Amino acid sequence: MSLPALSAIRKRFPDAHITALAGKGSVQIIELTDFFDEIIAVDRVALRDSGKLWSIAQIFKIVSNIRRKQFDFIIDLHSLYETNLLGFFSGAKQRLFANRESRSLDFLANFEPKPPREDKTKNATDFYLDVLQPLGIENTERFVHIHPPKSEVKIVENLWRENKLGESRIVGLYPGAGNPSRRWSLDKFAELARLLINDECKVIVFLGPEEKDWQQEIKEKFPDGIFIFDKLTIPQLAEAFTRLQILISNDTGPMHLAAIIGTHVILLLHENASTIYIPLTKKLNIVRGETLNKISAEEVFQTTRNVDFH
Repeated sequence: MSLPALSAIRKRFPDAHITALAGKGSVQIIELTDFFDEIIAVDRVALRDSGKLWSIAQIFKIVSNIRRKQFDFIIDLHSLYETNLLGFFSGAKQRLFANRESRSLDFLANFEPKPPREDKTKNATDFYLDVLQPLGIENTERFVHIHPPKSEVKIVENLWRENKLGESRIVGLYPGAGNPSRRWSLDKFAELARLLINDECKVIVFLGPEEKDWQQEIKEKFPDGIFIFDKLTIPQLAEAFTRLQILISNDTGPMHLAAIIGTHVILLLHENASTIYIPLTKKLNIVRGETLNKISAEEVFQTTRNVDFH
């Protein structure tokens, strides 16, 4: 959700050497763009879960590396304690930090004027863009161009060819989600797949690493004729999404990837879910229920009928 802000930074400083400091899990997303000249990956999970002495030693290495690069300007979109301290100890003369209400040491910033105070009712994408207001960055596009490596594009092209997907009406289903409370049941997805196939759509079920053990259950519950893609890298997943007419998904990371590249998304949400993390795209339908599993497959299917497939 920060990609539009990262794109805006590149446009604001077209000739600068820009380095991204990012969590290890985000690096593959950043690599799909051309916003950065260099990327430094930090394995935050390892820092959290490893022995204290090892983690402290790694933190000192990170700080030393950042100082050695002699950055002129630090922009901290997230503004957490640890990132604020890292920005301060970087030695950069200018430091622009998100102005957050909590979990922040933004008094360590020195760029004037400060960005507006965090508005917790705002969408996360707009929050990140607000951080850039002091740089005169406004009215930014909320879409970005991604560039999967040609080798990854070729793999997806071959996958499409091998499965004879062609130019059919293709609908993707993403049944996974990091938290079970955000998952529509597999039985509902199976019923939806049946309705879509009867409507002459081709249906692809995408599975991530967390769903690697679902294959057998999906084969038992879903109708014949579906395609299961379960070993795609993030760049391959992004390329595959560009070839869909619709992605129907729980609230999870791949859904955001599809939205940011312009795929039409049907998002399944329970009625009390926060709107802060809903992607800002016009190609979005949200189907809500009192609970997720009170959303019927027929309701979701009828939503797909209202989407222009062309």
